[in-house]
This record gives sequence, structure tokens and C-alpha cells, in this order.
Amino acid sequence: QVQLVESGGGLVQAGGSLRLSCAASGRTFSSYDMGWYRQAPGKERELVARDRWSGGSTYYVDSVKGRFTITRDNAKNTVFLQMNSLKPEDTAIYFCNARIVTGKIINYWGQGTQVTVSS
Repeated sequence: QVQLVESGGGLVQAGGSLRLSCAASGRTFSSYDMGWYRQAPGKERELVARDRWSGGSTYYVDSVKGRFTITRDNAKNTVFLQMNSLKPEDTAIYFCNARIVTGKIINYWGQGTQVTVSS
């Protein structure tokens, strides 16, 4: 079982920045694919960014490319999402996701943190 706890959400004006953090339990954090999803009211949850444990390219949804950066600190079992140049359309609940692939895919979710960008 993996527990994820997000922090860092809040209210910010358009053009501002926020940094989300997600602390994960588990001894093998370095082998988790870590991602951030978001869900706006009336919309489906979408993948915003993902960092694969094995390296390689990091995924970003087109709408955040050049503005958001996902990083991880394996020593602290923590993944971050740095969000710059925020726009009102970035307003959503942001969820941390840990994906473990061992023959099958297992997903774990945090409780979510609200990000509100005012215009």
C-alpha cells in the first residue's frame, strides 16, 4: 500500500506561481512512475505531467508545456510540480498519482489539493 499526501495548493493571481508537493510512503519510491492529474468542475480528470522511474522523456499535457515542471527527490520520497505563469484555466483539484507496473498496473492516489487561479 502506498499513501500519498499533497500540499502546496492555494489561491493565486493569473501569472503567478505555485509549487505542489506530494510525499509518498513506501520503500521503493524510486521505482514508482509519479504523476500529477487535475480535475476541473464538470470535466474529466486529466494527466498533467508524469515522471517515469526508469528515466526517459517526461510527459506534459500540451496546455502546460513550458509552464509546469515535474521533479522528484527519491531520497525524500517526494514529487513536485512547479507551476509558473498560471492561468485561470489551470484552476482544478490536483491529484498526485503513483503508478506501479509489475506485470499489472496499480495506481495510488492522493486526496487532492485545490488550485485556484484568479483573473
